[in-house]
Amino acid sequence: MTDKLPFEFFLSPEFSTDPYAVYAELRAKGPVHAIDFPPGASSFVIIDHEHVRPALNDPRLSKSPANGPDWFREAIAKDNPVLADNMLMSDPPDHTRLRRLVSKAFTPRRIEELRPRVQQITDELIDAFEGDTIELIDAFAFPLPIIVICELLGIPDSDRADFRHWSGALVRPAFDEELARQRDEAGDALRAYFRELIAQRRATPTDDLVGALVTSTELSEQELLSTLALLLIAGHETTVNLIGNGMLALLRNPDQLELLRERPDLLPNAVEEFLRFDAPVERGTFRIALEDMEIAGTQIPKGSFVHVSIGAAGRDPQAFERADALDVTREDNRHVAFGHGIHFCLGAPLARMEAQIAFGSLLTRLPGLALGCEEKELSWRFSGSILRSLTALPVTIQGGPRA
Repeated sequence: MTDKLPFEFFLSPEFSTDPYAVYAELRAKGPVHAIDFPPGASSFVIIDHEHVRPALNDPRLSKSPANGPDWFREAIAKDNPVLADNMLMSDPPDHTRLRRLVSKAFTPRRIEELRPRVQQITDELIDAFEGDTIELIDAFAFPLPIIVICELLGIPDSDRADFRHWSGALVRPAFDEELARQRDEAGDALRAYFRELIAQRRATPTDDLVGALVTSTELSEQELLSTLALLLIAGHETTVNLIGNGMLALLRNPDQLELLRERPDLLPNAVEEFLRFDAPVERGTFRIALEDMEIAGTQIPKGSFVHVSIGAAGRDPQAFERADALDVTREDNRHVAFGHGIHFCLGAPLARMEAQIAFGSLLTRLPGLALGCEEKELSWRFSGSILRSLTALPVTIQGGPRA
């Protein structure tokens, strides 16, 4: 294990631009590193695939804030209560109960039934492209998943601009008073929105997911609010990143782009490769050691925060041949972009289906697709948080979308 990495490790522009180079240097020194994150706490980050995968499903690593130190529980309750009581932030048996209530909406069969509608939304978004330069995040990568998750939940997609603002504020680390104020306002606004929606559904029942959840007697009011917030945010943020990061990877590797254009049968493989190569979630949400334990020879004291780097695991050369190369033909792709074990992403079937349709349609309908700016002009948002997301992705096309 190396000396403790400073808090600024996750915050530097260099890390945001290319975390994989940083992780490669660290990996040469060991798979587990002490970090000062949160500042002053006992904290560690795991960066190799061999130990990341089991850590994601280790019952000794709790996801519940209740098992954290007093200051952490108080901070969660004060700073982000709208996201504090859902299946992502809980252990069994609460996790089991909360996940079961939502899982019926995300079965592979239910998701497959959505395919024609997702294709329709995709085509309508591409039809609306104008000119030879498109900002792909705003024009496509964001609206596609937010429309889909809004329709699944049963809430108006006309509110998606508000959702984007609230979501961005809630997942962005609040490192100063202004960011903390923005986060608090976003949490209050989202909570008020869902309270009004819940009241509407109770007065007039519907058969959408919100309508189903509000009738449950197994959810407290806070759990209901937190679950709806989680579904909304997780249901679109990660897919935005999957589309944006994956498209950038293709634009940086034109041979892979052309291969995928020529062989659309590779789309399922390609989506898995995008998930491995530049994962939408760079690090898993916090875990807390319930007991003194050892990971890869490193002693982890009880009460320590353990961060699991999904991005680093996806580039581990011990797990993936030519790990730093994009290969849309890659098979047996054991990435952990959706997690592993009981917290495996419930929305994985939906994200995969949306991504396959998105990339297939973009490559079919946009001839001459190319990056519309210098690579040095690209920037990444949410520096310091768990997500890995471009602020914008300008692309050029020739002659507008094909019919």
